[in-house]
Amino acid sequence: MGQSPAVAADPGAVVSCALAPRHESVRTAREFTRLTLNRWELGELFDDIALVASELVTNALRYGLPTVVPEQRSSWGRRGTAGPGISSAGTSPIHDRMDASPIAESTAPLIRLSLVRSEPGGTGPQVVCAVTDPCEEGPVPREADWIAESGRGLHLVESFSQSWGWHPIAVGKVVWAVFELQSHV
Repeated sequence: MGQSPAVAADPGAVVSCALAPRHESVRTAREFTRLTLNRWELGELFDDIALVASELVTNALRYGLPTVVPEQRSSWGRRGTAGPGISSAGTSPIHDRMDASPIAESTAPLIRLSLVRSEPGGTGPQVVCAVTDPCEEGPVPREADWIAESGRGLHLVESFSQSWGWHPIAVGKVVWAVFELQSHV
């Protein structure tokens, strides 16, 4: 596990997006990231942060979800329809607090993407990209196989972020990556 970033965010500098457990959520995560960074006037950081958000959400979908019986999958929404926390337009509600959720407790999202903009003392502004999922096992980078179609995600996260790590939470874990904004402000 990496060392957790100390985050002291201003109100409105923490936004969160509930993601349905389906592959289309990777696209939703990128769009949420684009909209948030544009709102913060940090659109120039989109490429790096969106790549990392995509990788972390993909890992959460691939490794972080419990085995689900088919009856449960139908309650998540079918391809092209809205699922928990996702509007029919394919976007997720943006919350000004990480713990805010319009979703009922019984249908709580399994995956959540959060972006935090902070100004830690002495180090300059940062953006933290964090993805939560219900699996308690932490991510483990694999030996890079540059011919394989998968297996390089955490290497990309490490390459494009200042630092990254993970921590257990009450239910599951959070995987985070920090982006320093010193050269972009």
